Amino acid sequence: MSSQQQQMQNSGGGGGSGGSMGIPASEIFWTLADKADKKFSKIRDIPFYQRSRRDTYFYKVFKVYTQLWKFQQENRQKLVEAGLRRWEIGEIASRIGQLYFGQYMQTSDANYLSESYIFYEAILTREYFKEGMFQDVNIANKQLRFLARFIMVCLVLNRREMVQQLVNQLKVLVDECKRAFQESDFKEWKLVVQEIVRFLKADTAFMNLRPLRYSLVLDSHPDTLPHVPAAISKRHLKLRDAVLSSFHENEVKYSELTVDTFRMLQCLEWEPSGLFYQSSGSKLSQNGATGTSRISYIQDIADPTLPENPRKAVLYHPALTHFIAVLATICEELPSDGILLVYLSASGYCSSPQNESGCIHLGSHGERGSNCVYPSDFLPFTRRPLLLVIDNDNSNAFKVIADAEKGEPVAMLLSPSCSPAVSDCSHHSNGSLFTMFLTAPLQAFCLLIGLSDTDIDLVCNQCALPSC
Repeated sequence: MSSQQQQMQNSGGGGGSGGSMGIPASEIFWTLADKADKKFSKIRDIPFYQRSRRDTYFYKVFKVYTQLWKFQQENRQKLVEAGLRRWEIGEIASRIGQLYFGQYMQTSDANYLSESYIFYEAILTREYFKEGMFQDVNIANKQLRFLARFIMVCLVLNRREMVQQLVNQLKVLVDECKRAFQESDFKEWKLVVQEIVRFLKADTAFMNLRPLRYSLVLDSHPDTLPHVPAAISKRHLKLRDAVLSSFHENEVKYSELTVDTFRMLQCLEWEPSGLFYQSSGSKLSQNGATGTSRISYIQDIADPTLPENPRKAVLYHPALTHFIAVLATICEELPSDGILLVYLSASGYCSSPQNESGCIHLGSHGERGSNCVYPSDFLPFTRRPLLLVIDNDNSNAFKVIADAEKGEPVAMLLSPSCSPAVSDCSHHSNGSLFTMFLTAPLQAFCLLIGLSDTDIDLVCNQCALPSC
């Protein structure tokens, strides 16, 4: 991956060796581009949870895009003379960023997420899509899609300042596009802007301040902590996989990431939080080379004592059959020492047949039918170590699983059957209070007693000591 970073940094380079065996450089380039495009289309349609299949395709697609990127670097001048445009270079870089982010979503390896950020940041700085953006609606849409994807990467990477910068750019660009292309409908992009604004209103800086990870600001240095002997265990089970699924009506979300699944995803990361990231002030130079502005990590944030992140499958409004199929696929690939965490948050529930204690409905209404999740639906998967987190008013119905396992004990975290009557605790505006307590307990408690972000900021400002 480091070689890919270097290639991107040097993307401003000019011509090179030219064509192979007398074939024009432009012909080689477009042949490679067509091959890369076909392979990219294949991997884009493969779900993240189909890991072995995606792995096979990822390395094939990535190899072609590596060749394509290197070739355009070495032959830039000839390709430009043959008609290559900057937005086409940006499209290649954007595809590489998408590949890295997709691989992060599949593996939960934060290095891929960082690589994706580096590529997207370079696209932003070099303004690959700027030329002709207001003359060609297709280029305008490419820039809009790029900004939307970059926002997602920055959200997951916890770079909130960049998120706000990108959201402001997205707002302005949507308005400018509406004026420039009056015959086109940008209603969908207005909805995207509304989604991310609503998401950031729910997941504020205060809510996102303290994920359940080591904090450089709030936690003691590891060397000062007392030594705790390892638990005596024969199996040494580890959390290896997680399925995060949410199904609420009109829930806070951005793309297919709801605020609840986002909070769960964040707290299941072993990598340090955004407090560890440091960036310096210098900008990318005009030719694309980086000075000290590249994101730097304290010791590359590589901590050999940390285990691998659990792999996570995020499901947005799944049908029951899809939900069960994902569980089955992941259980089949689960290592022998692995624990599977299943997080299910849904607002619908319904009464059950006589032989069932109740169920959760994956839908907007509480009617029984083909999309009802019963406690017995989880029983086949209790042949593997399972941790169930059920966030639903009917969660108590799932207690019966504890006496019916098929081979392994099940640990369960079940939400209360009713929520406190606090206006700021509405699921529609802030996400689930139960999930909030799991992922950010201090902030959830403040919200529960009626303290808002503004109240907290006011108290902090009043208590702040004068600077020396």
